[in-house]
Amino acid sequence: MPEVGSLRILWGQRLRRDRWQLVIWVLGIGALAFFSATAIQETFGDESSRAEILQLAIATPAILMLRGLARGASLGAFTFFQIYAFLALLAGLMSTFLAVRHSRADEESGSAELVAATPAGRLTPAVATILHGTSANVLVALSVFACYTAAGLDPAGAMVAGAAVGAVGLAFLGVGLLVAQLMGTSRGANGFSSALVVLAYILRGIGDATGTPSADGTVMTAGTASWFSPIGWGQQTFAFTGDRWWPLLLPLALAVGCGTVAWLLLKRRDSGASVFGARPGRVAARPSLNSPTALALRLQAGSIIGWGIGGLAMGLLAGSLGSAIAAADLSNSTITAALRAMIQSQGVSLTQLLISAMFSIAGVLAAACGLQAVIRLRQEEAAGTAELLLAAPVSRMHWMASYLLLGCASVLLVMFLAASGTWVSLAGAGDTSVDGWTVWETAVAQLPAALIYLAVPALVFVLWPLATIAAGWVLLGAGVVLGIFGGMIGLDERIRDLSPFTHTPVPNGSTTDWSGAWWMLAIAAVAAAVAVVGMRRRETGTA
Repeated sequence: MPEVGSLRILWGQRLRRDRWQLVIWVLGIGALAFFSATAIQETFGDESSRAEILQLAIATPAILMLRGLARGASLGAFTFFQIYAFLALLAGLMSTFLAVRHSRADEESGSAELVAATPAGRLTPAVATILHGTSANVLVALSVFACYTAAGLDPAGAMVAGAAVGAVGLAFLGVGLLVAQLMGTSRGANGFSSALVVLAYILRGIGDATGTPSADGTVMTAGTASWFSPIGWGQQTFAFTGDRWWPLLLPLALAVGCGTVAWLLLKRRDSGASVFGARPGRVAARPSLNSPTALALRLQAGSIIGWGIGGLAMGLLAGSLGSAIAAADLSNSTITAALRAMIQSQGVSLTQLLISAMFSIAGVLAAACGLQAVIRLRQEEAAGTAELLLAAPVSRMHWMASYLLLGCASVLLVMFLAASGTWVSLAGAGDTSVDGWTVWETAVAQLPAALIYLAVPALVFVLWPLATIAAGWVLLGAGVVLGIFGGMIGLDERIRDLSPFTHTPVPNGSTTDWSGAWWMLAIAAVAAAVAVVGMRRRETGTA
């Protein structure tokens, strides 16, 4: 078969294999851009209110770390400031996952070796992956452009903004392909490349926070650190204000450079080999690994640490932002309206509102950490390693219960670190508007919703194993959109009530309504119990 024919077939195979993932990524990123733009128009409709927010953000570096580079109070520029960095982060993660899935993961599964035995050879699949990743990022860029334009923003600026997001995705496509040549496992390649995406986000945040503000406090010139980040390069387009195209040459050059090095390494190494080979393992496991729970912890320690660091960072940010906003203006109706759109509560201080809003994001991190315990269950079963473990004197109920126990502990750890970070931040700033007990109470309030996303996916795993991973992430994503951002985009309250996050209590002294939390705890407990009992009657490896 001609090489062009092989390339067409392999590219089509990748499109078919990733069809649902690409639909979710492309439409999800576009929808986030659209809803952010419309929410900003509703919440910060006049330029003066947007200018106040920018002045507060520039005076509070922690906000710039989380958001982006302020370039004026126009609607387009403010929208780009609010959401671009997060869109670029998502595009980067999509690209690295795609690159690793169709390179190192295929080598691990043995499918790459089968393809290499055909006339396609070893290099044609790499070309197909590059074309596949490039087309995915072009679709992301077009989606952002179309959604910004549909939201009423300037089409020229929307085109630059979409191109910036797509260019960052292309840069990390090259990074992902290179890392896949360096690491010996897909798990290691995914972890390292994802860490590089997050590092780019952090460098961008440091550069934005250490930049030079304008005299009116609405424009910020990025610091040096931003120029070491592909996400920071995209910001330099100044979409909706300057509409500069030349900064996009930087992420494109990174993509070409990393792709070229990855290509050269692929040509020279053996199939299945890597630059950094796996270390030889021990002949026998340590005594500390002689239980299913210990093994589950060993397998998930890296991801738990990552989610825990995210929770700690969110807690530190919540404390610093709460102090800054309280000191700046305790009665700012625009800020208060935006926070109340996320957190349905009256009669609490602005600082408490903001901490509750930030803790709701920390709650999402905790829920994701718990969900990954169930996803790991499914991955172990699909890979066949669970069957090896169950050949030992370990029951299926014990095996599943150990992962659920670890998931519960992970959720508790993330929220503990978030609360600790907030408490330390508030104490360091001398802020007494929220006492320490309220901070810990707010963290505890997030636990029931997070545990729902551990127990319900576990039940899905027992009843419909093939749908476990997709259903888990879809349920979590829908819960976040409906419960946390639903108020900002004007969703009906009955629709928002479908999300567990909507029913998370906001501590307000003796008047706090904890009924929603108790109901969610009961649902989580029943779902987990049914899942464990049901696992007793289900064979491993069944669909």
